[in-house]
Amino acid sequence: MHAGSSVLAAFLASFVEFVEALTIVLAVGTVRGWRPALIGASAGALLLLVLVVVLGPALGLIPIDALRLVVGSLLLLFGMRWLRKAILRAAGFIPLHDEAAAFAAETAELRAAGRPSARALDPVAIITTFKAVVLEGVEVVFIVIGVGATSGVLLPASLGAAVAGLLVIGLGLILHRPLARIPENTLKFAVGVMISAFGIFWMGEGLGFPWPGADLVLPILAAGLLVTALIAVQLLGSRRAAAEGQRS
Repeated sequence: MHAGSSVLAAFLASFVEFVEALTIVLAVGTVRGWRPALIGASAGALLLLVLVVVLGPALGLIPIDALRLVVGSLLLLFGMRWLRKAILRAAGFIPLHDEAAAFAAETAELRAAGRPSARALDPVAIITTFKAVVLEGVEVVFIVIGVGATSGVLLPASLGAAVAGLLVIGLGLILHRPLARIPENTLKFAVGVMISAFGIFWMGEGLGFPWPGADLVLPILAAGLLVTALIAVQLLGSRRAAAEGQRS
């Protein structure tokens, strides 16, 4: 149960973040050249790999109950932040994330930065893609290490993230455009539910709470969070519709 759910959570979280990073890399490559864009992206990916290699084994030195409590608390914070945004988007309070619009905005900003020199590497392009990969990837690294190390399946969780990364890169190489048709907001909703469920579960484990059914309680926690989130979407959507009706 832990291995399967950890791999799925790592895969989905990584897929979402890599799609957002790909949009920026594509924008930089299109406007300012592919060589500096790929150099910056590769440097960012290398840094993330080093973080996984260094931090993963280091967590094994921490007492398991303390590790589960701390990681569970942080996973719950990450998951609820994702879930909150997904609920607000689904209810219409904030706009849905649009990779095509993000690509257009990024290319406009890069063009405004001026033309790169033809003889030297473009620092704007390198820094932009490096920052994009690192910022989007740090959260993935934490989730992968969190769900993997606390349940003893760090390698499968890492492989799930790696597969997501390779899939996004492959689609980007084939399409050469943002993955706007990917249901990213739906994926974020699912990831928010799954990561929050892991957080609750590991917090309970760290506090010594005897979960009924042990690992089998994970899908029950996820189902409870999903139902609660869907109810929140309906309530907020009704509230928004009523407010719009009063204004009109």
